[in-house]
Amino acid sequence: MIRKSIKMMAVLFASSFLLTSCYSYTSVVGQGAQGYNQTTKWNHYVIYGLAPVGVSDSKQMADGAENYTVHTRQSFVNGLVSALTFGIYTPTTTTVTK
Repeated sequence: MIRKSIKMMAVLFASSFLLTSCYSYTSVVGQGAQGYNQTTKWNHYVIYGLAPVGVSDSKQMADGAENYTVHTRQSFVNGLVSALTFGIYTPTTTTVTK
């Protein structure tokens, strides 16, 4: 009985890691990216992402371009850093494609 419950807990624990996903969202400015020139920066948040400490400026990253695409996501590395700090520091990544 105890072995069965330990196995069930192990399966649930493993599933919780396997079924999680990284969030992402994309914004299109003007007609969107016209080429493949990319600029990437990390955004810095604390307390599970509630308080921004240093957030990148996508307009500045676009360097004056009128048409570009902004993709902000929490990558695997960002999630790993967040997990290692128990959510105290929660980074995301922003990529601007011109």
